[in-house]
Formats: sequence, structure tokens, C-alpha cells
Amino acid sequence: MTAMDQELQREMNYLRLLSTKFPTIQSVCTEIINLKAIMDLPKGTEHFMSDLHGENEAFYHILNNASGVVREKVDKVFGNSMSAAERAELATLIYYPESKLEIAKRQQSDLHEWYRLTLHRLIDVCRWTSSKYTRSKVRKALPADFSYIIDELLHTNYEAKDKEQYYNRIISTIIDIDRADAFIIALAKVIKRLAVDRLHIVGDIFDRGPRADKIMDLLEQHHSVDIQWGNHDILWMGAAAGSEACMANVLTISVRYSNMDMLERGYGISLRHLISFAQETYKDPGCFKPKVVAAQDSSPYNLDLVSRLLKAVAVLQFKLEGQTILRNPEFAMEDRLLLDKIDYTTGTVTVGGTVYPMKDCDFPTVDPQNPYALTAEEEEVVRELRDAFRNSDKLQEHVRFLYSSGGLYTCFNGNLLYHGCIPLEPDGSFSALRWQGEDYRGKALLDLLEKLVRQAYFAPWGSPQKRSCEDMMWYLWCGPKSPFFGRDRMTTFERYFIADKSTWTEPKNPYYHHTEDEEVCREILREFGLDEENSHIINGHVPVKTKDGESPIKASGKLIVIDGGFCKAYQPTTGIAGYTLVANSYGLRLISHEPFLSMQEALEHNTDILSTSTIFEVSKDRIRVADTDIGRDIQEQIDSLTNLLEAYRSGLLKENV
Repeated sequence: MTAMDQELQREMNYLRLLSTKFPTIQSVCTEIINLKAIMDLPKGTEHFMSDLHGENEAFYHILNNASGVVREKVDKVFGNSMSAAERAELATLIYYPESKLEIAKRQQSDLHEWYRLTLHRLIDVCRWTSSKYTRSKVRKALPADFSYIIDELLHTNYEAKDKEQYYNRIISTIIDIDRADAFIIALAKVIKRLAVDRLHIVGDIFDRGPRADKIMDLLEQHHSVDIQWGNHDILWMGAAAGSEACMANVLTISVRYSNMDMLERGYGISLRHLISFAQETYKDPGCFKPKVVAAQDSSPYNLDLVSRLLKAVAVLQFKLEGQTILRNPEFAMEDRLLLDKIDYTTGTVTVGGTVYPMKDCDFPTVDPQNPYALTAEEEEVVRELRDAFRNSDKLQEHVRFLYSSGGLYTCFNGNLLYHGCIPLEPDGSFSALRWQGEDYRGKALLDLLEKLVRQAYFAPWGSPQKRSCEDMMWYLWCGPKSPFFGRDRMTTFERYFIADKSTWTEPKNPYYHHTEDEEVCREILREFGLDEENSHIINGHVPVKTKDGESPIKASGKLIVIDGGFCKAYQPTTGIAGYTLVANSYGLRLISHEPFLSMQEALEHNTDILSTSTIFEVSKDRIRVADTDIGRDIQEQIDSLTNLLEAYRSGLLKENV
């Protein structure tokens, strides 16, 4: 059989398989008509966010208000018929229906009339929000309990007088049988779901803010989300995989920002032995002090205890990192081996050939002759903590979700998404990382690293392959050629122990000196197989100093940096509280957010996150589904169905009537 004959045979086998789903000419024609109609619809709205850093309340509100899009829909529908206060009240009801319903029951004198009016208004907003989707897609978004009723109400023709009584009867019956609350909640969920077709999280869900675990719960429930891992996500993924060096960094950051509550209550990781060890071993925490202290006066984590705890985990971190560096000479990170550069008699340390006085030289667990070795009790503490991370069901669930929904990068609808950078040389060419005797750069480097990240978690426990990939997870957190880190070195040791701030510098990868270089950005897009004329790079990682006049839109719009300081810790740097990039059928716009006050404030006073929208790229023609990645997939389906139709009509296959 010739190669052409084999190809024809494969095609016929595929068509026979396809014919089981579409057994007649009519069924094929119906599907082709349906798919071609979908191709002409406006593309769905995409939202891009990054660097959430555990700010769960603000993120919950942003999800509920769809970065201000829900309020925009309310204003479009009722801008001429309702006051601003009434529109704010309705928008807040959509954001938090359960809580606002409780308030309405206390405040409304005629609850039946309020229900009637509110249901009609919500149906109007829902109809507007769903207008650019097929009826089939909208049905799939509807809750099962109310699917038929909502579908009927969304397609109401109020000019048909003979049906007006029918639709009014539906509304009154919903109220009469005490299902108004459930129906309002259902409509609010549909509106929020249809407002954003796909959500992209461009890295750094974890660390800094209070409850990254609650953000992960929300993302797990989202109908369509993808995640590009950030350096802080990689750190938690490495800890969950079994990397002790990653785990120590997670603990250090959690203690430094007083996020022990998330570890203990969120993930069930006990710190009891670690706390006991810190209290007994580090009588004087020296220069160690957390950035944030738990607000509760009754908290057992007072300043002195947290300071001791921070010193204990920092020393563990330096030891475990040192062991990792010594195991992996190819990392070329010997400059980060500093415990053995300490002169304990003079209280100094040698860094880069220069001797510096240390702010603290009390290291009761460090053996100057073998500084990176753990003491027996440290080994026991580390083993218990590693087991706690590995056996936390909630943490492992979240990390598996990161693996299944995430990656180092993604190409979607002409946009290249990654969190940090593509390592570059000073001249803008791709920088190489050497791994097992081969050099990897550009797309090949990211593809390799993604494979190693997955092996770190899924390779057999105890295997050399797993240990090697776990070490790579730590390198990705702080290594000089890491696309997540994007700096030459991480100067945590210097920041703790050396007063001379000149030692704290962390030179950025040349990538960040080329962010305004349009040709470099075009070369990156070409490297990933994208159309350089119409594509964009979208990344986060480095907060945009908006207050100083820095623009997030760089290289003539080829690069968009969407880290706007969602985390409170970065808001003094950025001057705002985060960005949402919106890509819809009309083009691109960037929404900047003001700080979120509180959920309680939103409920009581209908306050929203103040957001400013800047349209910076308008499509000449409205973007249709046919212009998207989904459109290309649909076109392949249409082509296959057309071939099946021809096979039926030519007699190659017979209908199964």
C-alpha cells in the first residue's frame, strides 16, 4: 500500500468514526450551519490579571464585578431610567446576592414589589450580557434548576401582547412560591459568568497577602481559567512536590508577612514543633523582625515570637539552599554560599571579596566547620514539615489544579502570556541555560523547564530524577537564568545581615532593559510562532510605577505589563491597586483599580472598586470567533464535516437512518 493509499485509509477511518456522531446528511448539514453561524459571532471577552499575591477579598470583589464590566452593563441598560444610587444598589446585588438579599429583607417595606422589580431588572441585564453568545452557549451557563425558566425569560418579546401575561405570571409565581431569593442568586451568577468568557492569571497567586488558598478555591470554581505560573507559585509547587529548599522559602515568607494562619488553618500544616524549636534555640532574634505582625492582640504570634520564628526558618533556608547549590554545580550559584564566609570571631562576612560587619552573628545551630549541615533537631523539624506539606490534602489539591490549568507560558488568540521574562543577553539575543550538557534558550528553554517542573511533582518519590527536578524548582525561584526570577541574584542574606544597602542590589536580566525595544519584542513573538504584527506579549512580575508616570504599555504596544500592585505591599510603589487587561471584540483596554476598602463597606454603602479604563488598541473590524484560536478549531470541524457530507453524497459512506 502506497503512502497515499494509507493516508486515504486513515481519512476514511476518521470519517466512519465521525459518522457515528452525525449519521445522516441532515445532521451533518445542521451542524455545519450551526458552526458557521458561531464563527460570525463576536469573540468572547477575555480578562488578564497578574500578581494577586493572596489578596483574597479584593480578588473576590474583582471576580464579582468582572473588573467593572458588570457595572458597565448595568449603566448601559439603565443609564437613562435609574439614578446612579439605584444602579449601584443593583450592581452590588449582582456582586453579593446572598448578603444583599438579607439586607433587602430588613429594609424593604413592600418586599413583593421589590422582588418583582428586581427580577425584571436582572433579566434585562442578563439579556444584554448574553446577547453576543449563542442560545446554546447561554443554556450551558444556566443553573439546572432554573434553566428552562431563565431561557424563556431571556428570549421574551415584550411587544407580543399575547405573551406578556405569560411572562408576568412566571415572575409572580416565582415570588409566590418563595423562590425569588434562589432565582435572584441564579441570575446574578449567570450575569457574572457571561460577563467574562475566559480568565487568564499571569502568575503569582501566592505569598504576601493573607489568603492565597481562598483565591485558589475561587479559581477552581471558575468556568474557564488558565494560569501562567509565577515565581511565588513555583515556590509553593516545589514545596508541595517535596523540595525542602522551596519549603523553607515558603515558611520564611509566610512568617515575614505573618501568614501563618493560611498555613495552619488553610492548609492544616502544623508549626508547633518549629515554634517550640525557635523559642528554645533563638533566645535573641537579633536583627530579625517581620514586615507585618498579626493584628490580633490575642494572637499567640507576638512580635518576639514571630521574630524568633523568622530567624529559625531563615537559618534553615540558608542551610538548605546551600546544600542545593553544592549538589548542583551547574547552577553556578556559588556566590550565594555565604554561611561559610562568616568570621564568627570578628562578626564579619565576606561578600564578593569585600568584608562587611554583620548586624547579627548569633548562630547557635551553625557549625563553622560544616555550616550547611542541619542539627539533629533541625533535621527532625524539616522532616515533619516536609511530610506536613506533602500530606496536606488542600494544598495538594490546589497544586494539582495549578498543574492541570497552568504552564510556564501560553499562546492564546495571538497573545503570548508568561509571568516573568525570556532570559536575554545584553544585546537582546536569547540567553542560554545549560542542562545536562546542552544549551537551551528562548522557547526551547521554557519547554524544557515546563517538563522539569512537571517531573518534579509527578516523578516517582525518592528517584534521582525527582530530586534533580525539585532542585530545579528552587533554581527557578532564584536562579540567574530563571525566566521566573529575572535577576542575577537574590540578596536575602545581605538584607538580613548587612547594613550597607549597596550589597542588596539585584541586577535585572537584560530583558527588562529591552522592554521598550519593539524589535526585541517582535523577535520574541516570532520565536513562539506568533504573528508579530498583530500579537502582544503580556506579563507581570515587576510592578509598574504608575505614580511615577511609568506606562504599562511598552514597545509601541507589543508588550503589556499588567502588574499594577494588586497586593497591598506593592501599592505604595505603583500608586494603584492592580490592572485588568480586557480583550474583547472591539480591541484592548487596560483597567486600573483603586484600593478595595472592604466587603462590608461594599454591602452597606454599595461602594465599588473605582476603576479607570484606557482603550489603547481598537480593532478596525469587530473581532469575530472566526479570528480566534477557537475559530480555527471550529474551522477544522467544518472542514471534516464537509468531507463527511461529500462522502455521504458520493456514496463512499451510507447514512445510518
